[in-house]
Amino acid sequence: MTDTRRVQLVDAFTTEPMAGNPAGVVPEAADLADDQMAAIASELGASETAFVGSSDEADYRLRYFTPEREVDLCGHATVAAVASLSDRDEVADGTHTVETEVGTLDVEVEADGTVWLTQSPPEIREVDVSLDEVADALGLDTPALSEVGEDLPIARASTGLPFLVVPVGYFEQLSAVEPDLDAVETLCEETDTEGLYAFTFDTLEGEATLHGRSFAPLAGIPEDPVTGTASGAVGAYLRYQAALDTEDPLVFEQGHFLDRPGRVLVDTREGEEGATAPRVGGRAVTTLDGDLTIPESDEDDIIEA
Repeated sequence: MTDTRRVQLVDAFTTEPMAGNPAGVVPEAADLADDQMAAIASELGASETAFVGSSDEADYRLRYFTPEREVDLCGHATVAAVASLSDRDEVADGTHTVETEVGTLDVEVEADGTVWLTQSPPEIREVDVSLDEVADALGLDTPALSEVGEDLPIARASTGLPFLVVPVGYFEQLSAVEPDLDAVETLCEETDTEGLYAFTFDTLEGEATLHGRSFAPLAGIPEDPVTGTASGAVGAYLRYQAALDTEDPLVFEQGHFLDRPGRVLVDTREGEEGATAPRVGGRAVTTLDGDLTIPESDEDDIIEA
């Protein structure tokens, strides 16, 4: 008997279709085997696909697959999956929990459709890499990094997934980035990070805090349009470096160089007991909704999503 499964493509961190970051969403994945999930993710071709299953520890379990491998967490795919569940009235406005490979996380759905994901407590440390090596990997002259690097050092920041955070002086310099993906991959391996996030405070929109670009060749993603996990990590990094002069949620713009502009809301405010895990938020739009015929599993045992 042919097995079909409902699949969606959902654009996260945008209110416009064909913008933001597209994620695959499989709303009913509890009985899918790993190789079936991998095949679906490869067929959909989004940078990540979220598979929604049941959980004994949370309201839902989410697993994430790129076209090449499983990853522990994906911010934009989480926003996409929860927004999809909300659109179908399967989750109400308010706070819910999702089980992931990095632990159980809180998600909040607001009345306007904004989905907030509370990430893991931040881990931030400086790394021993040279400005010349990083500049070469990005196709930039070293002064593009050194002019801002005196105040904001290159660092490894994680709120669930680790990223190499690279401050860049000006928007013109960030726009000129032409990454050597092999060199970026080597940098990420050396610093134990999943990707590189370069940013500048020089923005296109006046209300935006920064403009970012994210490169994750280790996950098979040359450049990611709009990156939720990295945005939370960078927000925590900026708070750690005392580089923020506001307690209001931040606005990170990204994706314009891929013609998929989007914005991530980042909340790094401290709670009553001090530093807390950051939250990232945004809206999402479903652009494709249909059924996909899936192959039979070659695995003996099905591991629930």
